[in-house]
Amino acid sequence: MKIERCLLSCLLLALAACKPDAAAESNVAPPAAVDTSVPAATVAAASAQQTPSLKIATLDGTQYDLAAKRGGWVVVNFWATWCAPCIKEMPELDAFDAERRNVQVIGLAYEEIAVDEMRAFLKKRPVNYPIALVDTYDPPADFPTPRGLPMTYIIAPDGSIAKEFMGPVTRADLAAVIDGQAVPGR
Repeated sequence: MKIERCLLSCLLLALAACKPDAAAESNVAPPAAVDTSVPAATVAAASAQQTPSLKIATLDGTQYDLAAKRGGWVVVNFWATWCAPCIKEMPELDAFDAERRNVQVIGLAYEEIAVDEMRAFLKKRPVNYPIALVDTYDPPADFPTPRGLPMTYIIAPDGSIAKEFMGPVTRADLAAVIDGQAVPGR
């Protein structure tokens, strides 16, 4: 049953990754005025998505805390080793992370993979930003389950989600959002 569930998840993620960029990408809008008829738990969940938290152990043994990164931009990238577009964008993300002092990238490997296998993969395709393994059955609560891979969120200095991308991103895409420009062709 677990294998069937995993295969079905992989198939759905692969199909979702094939969507055209324009149809797959969305902005996360700020919440509207508070509706007192909505249960407080629902309002809290919506608010958490607007300013998500993320505390996760990285492969280098450190604890990554998104809240500690406030004041700078953060690029949260869901990816997998079997995802060709994910692998293709890794050098772009790494270069952007290196170019920008006010930006940090974190890669969340969204797949069932052993730590040793991931380390072997990263020896062949090294990046300088932190990588964490995500439990596909228990992904980070404040981020939606990825509809496809790669899935990238740009977190603004105030902790809110500034932009969400489904599909591969480039340095130009990231710079356009962070520098306050319109994203060309997206």
